[in-house]
Amino acid sequence: MLPPEVVEALKTLPPGPKPNPRYFFWSGNGLAKSAVADWQRAFRRLFEVASLQKPDGASKRSHPHMFRDTFAVELLLAGVPIDQVSVLLGHKSVKITEKHYAPWVKARQNQLEKAVQMAWRREASPEGSQLPAA
Repeated sequence: MLPPEVVEALKTLPPGPKPNPRYFFWSGNGLAKSAVADWQRAFRRLFEVASLQKPDGASKRSHPHMFRDTFAVELLLAGVPIDQVSVLLGHKSVKITEKHYAPWVKARQNQLEKAVQMAWRREASPEGSQLPAA
């Protein structure tokens, strides 16, 4: 799926050498695996040309999987449930998604923040401020 505004922008581009009404970036001929390999090579070259760097100036290792990670993290931060993100990523189990993306689950972050705030309130209350005798 693509956002409607992206689809509209893509429709304005001139058709490729073998246009396909179902796909924007593939003719539909040949194996999908071959198309993936072609795009991987194109992205590898793009990252070389972009010469991305870390803040210290060191070369940054870049790969197309970064787009997938960004997609997952942005969905989770927007509050999309992790089980739905898992399906969109094609994971066989939500446990795989949890292993890699649990820190970005918005609901989890909210729960943790509330737990910390409750702990602060308890400390600030008269009963909570008494320290046990040593």
